[in-house]
Amino acid sequence: MASTITLAVTRYRPEEEAEPTVQSYTVPFRKDWVVLDALNHIKDTQDGTLSYRWSCRMGVCGSCGMMVNGSPKLTCAAFLSDYAPGPLRVEPLQFFPIIRDLVVDVGEFLHKLKKVKPWIVRAEEAPLSDGEYRQTPDELDAYKQFSMCINCMLCYAACPVVGLESNFVGPAAIALAQRYNLDSRDQGAPERLDLLSDHEGIWGCVFVGDCTKVCPKNVDPAGSIQQYKLTTAIDSLKSWLLPWGAR
Repeated sequence: MASTITLAVTRYRPEEEAEPTVQSYTVPFRKDWVVLDALNHIKDTQDGTLSYRWSCRMGVCGSCGMMVNGSPKLTCAAFLSDYAPGPLRVEPLQFFPIIRDLVVDVGEFLHKLKKVKPWIVRAEEAPLSDGEYRQTPDELDAYKQFSMCINCMLCYAACPVVGLESNFVGPAAIALAQRYNLDSRDQGAPERLDLLSDHEGIWGCVFVGDCTKVCPKNVDPAGSIQQYKLTTAIDSLKSWLLPWGAR
């Protein structure tokens, strides 16, 4: 087994370069190191100018997502041993504007996320004297899977529709909309449907399924979008058959 491994890392310093370039770094190979450990080694010992995001190192914060050998990965969970003997490519998440090196602009993603109102919407709040909004275990199970999303954006980097249609709301935002639609305490589903029932919303998804394959938390965004489509279609059919509101 080689004692070192080489990383080909995307560099982009907008004050110096018009386009991204690639710079190679050789680091010690250790079986217990992940790609993020290698990047931290480079920054600490070889090149302090290398820029990238990371925080928790435990697959919780979702900030260290990058392309590793062409696939979206959390670099805190991508072991170097899976890519030995190398070299391996480390690039910023595709389909996002690059700010610097491996750092991408997430502003448009946050705009789309806010647009779907990923929080509990109530038409009218019950008085505090009524106590908390209680849920049964079955009601919790209905949305729990979709609440595991950590907004790492790997699903956006895997989605070919995002790459072709920049206005597509995208997998994570729709999955989180469905998470709240399925929450028994929420009353905001009609508002979200108005926002998502067009080609830029749920009907833009062509069910490739790569978003679900790359999700590090097994959220299944593709499944949530298909659920959303089915619910919307049934609701539309009922409104056509029962035009006087007996839905």
